[in-house]
Amino acid sequence: MGDQKGNREGKPPFIFFGGKGGTGKTTCSAAYAARLAKEGRKTLLVSTDPAHSLSDIVGTALSDKILPIRENLWGIEIDAAKEAKRYIAEIQDKMLAIVSPAIVEEIKRQMEIAYLSPGSEEAATFDKFVELMDELGNPYEAIVFDTAPTGHTLRLLSLPEILGTWIESLIAKRRKSLELFKMAGRFEKDLMKRAMEDPVIESLTRRQKRFEKSRTYLTDPKSSAFFFVLNAERMPILETERAIELLEKFGIPIGGVVVNRVIPPEAGDFFAARLAAQEEYLQDIRRRFGAKKIVHLPLLRSDVQGMEQVDAVAALMGDIMGEIDEAE
Repeated sequence: MGDQKGNREGKPPFIFFGGKGGTGKTTCSAAYAARLAKEGRKTLLVSTDPAHSLSDIVGTALSDKILPIRENLWGIEIDAAKEAKRYIAEIQDKMLAIVSPAIVEEIKRQMEIAYLSPGSEEAATFDKFVELMDELGNPYEAIVFDTAPTGHTLRLLSLPEILGTWIESLIAKRRKSLELFKMAGRFEKDLMKRAMEDPVIESLTRRQKRFEKSRTYLTDPKSSAFFFVLNAERMPILETERAIELLEKFGIPIGGVVVNRVIPPEAGDFFAARLAAQEEYLQDIRRRFGAKKIVHLPLLRSDVQGMEQVDAVAALMGDIMGEIDEAE
């Protein structure tokens, strides 16, 4: 991407927080975004998690429109269903403008099927995702993503790799069909005009370019870093390890892991057994992820609600983009 705008002090402008549901990734994403904003960086905090708990944590009612949270900090919650409907409606409107009135109802039926098909919301969410990344520098210097639980996020971030070739194939097939359409309309000017303004080719080409651009963003360590949030428990550890392997397979750089809700040693006799089990899991985390940055966050007395508590978590988290040995 060359000289990436927003890449101040060598920090990538796109930061992602993900992990198993309930591990505290929304709190961590809000805390890191708050830290960046306090440093004077204009920061956009984005939730792609269907549960949308971000509003409760930052104490601001967010929506699918970008809204201010505090100085230098804005937030948005992507509505996947709404984005999918908007995307399908856009294609339908273009199709209806060029097809014969005789097949209007069939086109509408096909668009409804497309809207209900598996993956439509993820694809539409990804389009919005890239659209927001393009906002970098206008005016945002950094964008922090609070992603959906691990499985959903992996499907979302692997879309450029999985669908890139498939879309290329669809475009080639559509162009072949278009050539036949042009031959049939050789002597009909109106039919020829419709063929030259094919909305399917236009839509597929636009999506292909977006996938190519997003892959450039996501695989460049100067542009992006992904942090996994986990608890010191067996299932989150195993899930995180599998997720890291998959993202690294697709070339997405991993910034590190945040171990959240660590019980402090002074917790007392009541937690003695839990502390002993936790220490084994912490050792397992160090063994599995020792080559990456590891940040520990303590178990708090209450749920995080409001920016004052978010700031407290940000102070505990520190500069997660600093040197790895700072986390030891």
